Amino acid sequence: MISSSRCSFLSNSGYAGSGSSFSRVQRRHSAPFRVVAVAPTSRSGDRNGSVVMDLKDIKDGSAVLDVENNSTAGGGVQDAYVEDRATEDQFVTPWSVSVASGYSLLRDPHHNKGLAFSERERDAHYLRGLLPPTVISQETQVKKMIQHMRQYDVPLHKYMAMMNLQETNERLFYKLLIDHVEELLPVVYTPTVGEACQKYGSIFLKPQGLYISLKEKGRIHEVLRNWPEKDIQVIVVTDGERILGLGDLGCQGMGIPVGKLSLYTALGGVRPSACLPITIDVGTNNEKLLNDELYIGLKQRRATGQEYTELIHEFMTAVKQNYGENVLIQFEDFANHNAFDLLEKYGSTHLVFNDDIQGTASVVLAGLMAALKVVGGNLADHRFLFLGAGEAGTGIAELIALETSKQTNMPLEEIRKNIWLVDSKGLIVSSRKESLQHFKKPWAHEHEPVKELVDAVNKIKPTVLIGTSGQGRTFTKEVVEAMADINEKPIILALSNPTSQAECTAEEAYKWSQGRAIFASGSPFPAVEYDGKVFVPGQANNAYIFPGLGLGLIMSGTIRVHNDLLLAASEALASQVSQDNFDKGLIYPPFSNIRNISAHIAAKVAAKAYELGLATRLPQPKDLVQYAHSCMYSPTYRPYR
Repeated sequence: MISSSRCSFLSNSGYAGSGSSFSRVQRRHSAPFRVVAVAPTSRSGDRNGSVVMDLKDIKDGSAVLDVENNSTAGGGVQDAYVEDRATEDQFVTPWSVSVASGYSLLRDPHHNKGLAFSERERDAHYLRGLLPPTVISQETQVKKMIQHMRQYDVPLHKYMAMMNLQETNERLFYKLLIDHVEELLPVVYTPTVGEACQKYGSIFLKPQGLYISLKEKGRIHEVLRNWPEKDIQVIVVTDGERILGLGDLGCQGMGIPVGKLSLYTALGGVRPSACLPITIDVGTNNEKLLNDELYIGLKQRRATGQEYTELIHEFMTAVKQNYGENVLIQFEDFANHNAFDLLEKYGSTHLVFNDDIQGTASVVLAGLMAALKVVGGNLADHRFLFLGAGEAGTGIAELIALETSKQTNMPLEEIRKNIWLVDSKGLIVSSRKESLQHFKKPWAHEHEPVKELVDAVNKIKPTVLIGTSGQGRTFTKEVVEAMADINEKPIILALSNPTSQAECTAEEAYKWSQGRAIFASGSPFPAVEYDGKVFVPGQANNAYIFPGLGLGLIMSGTIRVHNDLLLAASEALASQVSQDNFDKGLIYPPFSNIRNISAHIAAKVAAKAYELGLATRLPQPKDLVQYAHSCMYSPTYRPYR
């Protein structure tokens, strides 16, 4: 694999080659030498089909290769197979040693092209007779596959078909997902991924990602080295304790990291081989799973306390040892009691990000900033009421407060007084402070106790109602009508996932508010016709934020996630909402343009990282948007020699 500019191969007395034939790559040489690259090609007498590149210069243990216009300088050898690597250091090529041809090539998802192999490639790579005689383009394959997907009526069947495609032909999977992102995003991500996690044991066929359980305690560094890819840039990790709004799914939560990372590639352009999904299995408290013979995880109650803390710390230490300072670790679907502690503990030592706390907050803040262009005023002019005071609710509340403080120069403590939260026991007020979890205490304001949400709406009189409760149908008709009585254009965000857990549907929000609500949800809802007008509900989907944020962190070499980077991501997303979107009732741009949106988010995040001195990749590119686009992985097939 060769990047598209001047590259250096940093040899470590390793091997390069395939099958039983290896070329020993010594650490130092005084003359040019040859190294086998991963590129299926034909070579006389070599059925493995290795391609050999001539390396021009060797100095101080590095062999330097000039590559211009997809050929080696002076050598004329075409870049037969390249995985776009722009999301890593442009001057380093970590060579792979795996080469496949013939029958094995067709079963290698990274290199397989199916019927798109040309006549020449079929001859060169021993594919004659292994494929039907027709040659079709990747575009035709995409048309065929989307027709195939549309034949399924059950979303879980579509999910399984997409996962099978990913394990069969990786580039076609990503091309299909990118070209039909609005249609397929709900299949590979929320809401369908929730059902997939619930049934993961019964649909489990081929392992994806890395499983680290209590059995591996003391050996996690060794386990990480079992993963075939060594140049990892993004890890999404879960312990499965709080999967969406579905609760403790234990080891079956793996569907979440797998799905998230497919979006890092499809929407943010991070190359697939740089992504590592991980599930940390410390047991489960889900009795149904413990008694299920098909459950794939440890059949024991969840480890807690010191045993849990030591396992996580060993994992975090081993990740940095294996992949370096700049690897992004995204915490996903940890329960509240661990999520906040882990983010606080490792935020100053690792490049960590919690999507439930920070990603959700950033995407919601972006929606609010866009909505203000419709309802008027600034954030400081509005009053917010949350149903749900967990990691999502408090994370959103804090980011709203930070952005408002930035805009007004007012102290956070003063701004927080305009933000109210309701949990299972009612309105969070100061008289409850002693019994509250630490992350709820900043939101305990002076007020009489209020038990019911509708009463809280009538007393607090919010302009914005946000649901992060994980409890479906809690925005009742009375609640929505109360919001509509108070506000000409109430902002109502029903954010809980999956669809069954949404606080209200889009139809309910528009109908009960007489078509005046500005509505968005966590899971997708269809368009709604009310009083002769069609409303298109927006989706406050984290997929707007984390792929672009991750790309921005990677391309700038950022070493820590600062709150200002999240604010920059929100501002970038809000700026992408057009007047045409507003006219349809949208406060988020359509996903059909998500790659361009991600590039703008990445550019804003990278610019802020450079401004704060957090970026390590120097010098700073002049045009960060253009650079972000150039950094994106492309799933288009590459010609093989």
